[in-house]
Amino acid sequence: MGGRQRLRADGAATAAGDVRRAAPLLAAAAALAAIACAAQVAVDRRRSGFEDMSPSTQAMQRDDGMNPAMLFVQEGETLWRRAPSSSARSCASCHGEPAAMRGVAVRYPAWDETLRRPVNLQTRINLCRERHQDQAPWPAEHADLLALEGFIGLQSRGLPIAPATDARLAPFLAQGKALYHQRMGQLDLSCAQCHDEHAGGRLAAAPIPQGQATGYPIYRLEWQAMGSLGRRLRGCMGGVRAEPFAGNSLEMTELELYLAQRAMGMKLETPAVRP
Repeated sequence: MGGRQRLRADGAATAAGDVRRAAPLLAAAAALAAIACAAQVAVDRRRSGFEDMSPSTQAMQRDDGMNPAMLFVQEGETLWRRAPSSSARSCASCHGEPAAMRGVAVRYPAWDETLRRPVNLQTRINLCRERHQDQAPWPAEHADLLALEGFIGLQSRGLPIAPATDARLAPFLAQGKALYHQRMGQLDLSCAQCHDEHAGGRLAAAPIPQGQATGYPIYRLEWQAMGSLGRRLRGCMGGVRAEPFAGNSLEMTELELYLAQRAMGMKLETPAVRP
């Protein structure tokens, strides 16, 4: 073999060796690029309403000593431990210490076998009162109902919202999604138009949040009181000049079910504070 041929052969062998040695590095670089692309696609752009609040209101929620909702929550603990009558059992006598409720609030609305429909946590509390304590249900927005719901919700604070996966909920979830996107009222607006399409904008002086249901029941400074998710939804319906759903209606529960699915994986903030 001539000198030039040997040089070409040696060069080809060297190049082939370089390619073999570089192959693992190239594969690793490709894998990292794929991971980076996947991470970009998977960026969660959802925001809690907490992020749209002023620093002073955020501080109020962060500090249990400043959070006015904690006054209701303290009353909720009293209701948890106290029997509603001399012949009835307390919540604690059935469920034990409050820690037993950790993880409960993040799963609601959930299926009720007797009613054959989903119920929210407030309805579950009232069903327990009727079925196991022989007590009349509290009316919507009753202070005791909000207090007990807030106390139970507090046990799951910081956990990711994890709606029930019961297949029987599917048609109700679909209906809730339809209601979220349905135009209503004299202003002919849907929930989605405000909280999806125009989230981050402003309505007069107020920011438009994404409407993620992460902290109910909440203490709203505008109300100077605790309120349920149903109260907030009815307020929105009134704002677009629509006839609000009744607090215990199936339509309201379906809408709450969809909102829980929409917020899945976000952290529960109960009891939250909002302007």
